[in-house]
Amino acid sequence: MKNIKIGLNIAQKEGFKAFTLEPFPPRGGFNFDPKILKKNDEATRLLGKLDGITKLLPDSDFFLLMYLRKDAASSSQIEGIRATMIDAIAAEVKIDTNIPDDVDDILHYIKALNYGMKRISDDNFPMALRFIRELHKQLMHKARATHFSDPGEFRKSQNWIGGTRPDNARFVPPAVADMQNALSDLEKVIYSEDTMPTVIKAGLIHAQFETIHPFLDGNGRTGRMLITFYLWKEGYLEKPVLFLSSFFKKHQKLYYEKLFGYHNGNIFDWIDFFLDGVIEIANEAIDIVGKITILRQQDTMKIQKLGKRASESATTVLLKLYGQPIVNINVIKNWTGFTRAGAQTVVDRFIEMKILMPRDKDKKYGQSYIYKEYVDIFSNNE
Repeated sequence: MKNIKIGLNIAQKEGFKAFTLEPFPPRGGFNFDPKILKKNDEATRLLGKLDGITKLLPDSDFFLLMYLRKDAASSSQIEGIRATMIDAIAAEVKIDTNIPDDVDDILHYIKALNYGMKRISDDNFPMALRFIRELHKQLMHKARATHFSDPGEFRKSQNWIGGTRPDNARFVPPAVADMQNALSDLEKVIYSEDTMPTVIKAGLIHAQFETIHPFLDGNGRTGRMLITFYLWKEGYLEKPVLFLSSFFKKHQKLYYEKLFGYHNGNIFDWIDFFLDGVIEIANEAIDIVGKITILRQQDTMKIQKLGKRASESATTVLLKLYGQPIVNINVIKNWTGFTRAGAQTVVDRFIEMKILMPRDKDKKYGQSYIYKEYVDIFSNNE
């Protein structure tokens, strides 16, 4: 397929060249190859299957919460963060004292995702530039950052990717004035009702946003959130349960190569890669739903073998573990209202049933416990 020119490097008065975008979408539109359209149909089918199977989960909100954490960790790790999903889960209830500092970036990402979901759900808020700025503000405000990121504001100065300055950078996004025009075009595309296949359009929106690079920092993370929010907003998912960051992290070098190729007009190569990601992650999520269902049945049967009173409190704890699978005695006390000794009895039962296990067997005081088999379902692919 022939490349489509989306922009060109234009000399700036400061002595470097910046990538100036053509009107978007291109005047001639896109002529997608039948193979791409067939792959889009498969991706769309799997999204429908994922949406349907997720509805069958009695605790789909917990499934969503775990996926939020998984995506937050993967997306942050793409940017060089070393903290993990498990670190983030422990940090949410302040269980550990030795959590890596950069877990803060993951927690801010989770906060931004939750904010975006609430904003769209509560207010039927349009996915406009204002929404993107608000997402960025939640992501970056008071976050652990290496340099000034101006949370919630589009940049007012030139940025660049790679290199030490614009004239030796690998890529220089549009100058500020050109950036504003490109953002206006992108907003119109997000709003527009056209014949472009929705999943393909989500991929184009992400690549175009990353090319514009409108923030001083946090562009990658904000742009990856837009994929999920766009598909959700368009009604392809009842809940935003498709997150591609783990696919992009798994193929990080290729992810960057395809995005840089997009700048050079290799739009169809990017879309082909993007659709591979949707297909892989949708299949993975469908598989995870199946594994959760089996695990839930197994552990519920273990609990039903306890006496009536013990099984009631154990059921309460098991249900909450799907949302918070790392706990300590204080968390169990809060969930059950039991004394410390009573909470310890519940934990001991769960250890005996091989539902919980100590996170550090050598630790005598301040022990925490993990629902490892459940967490592993999500984290095995990290």
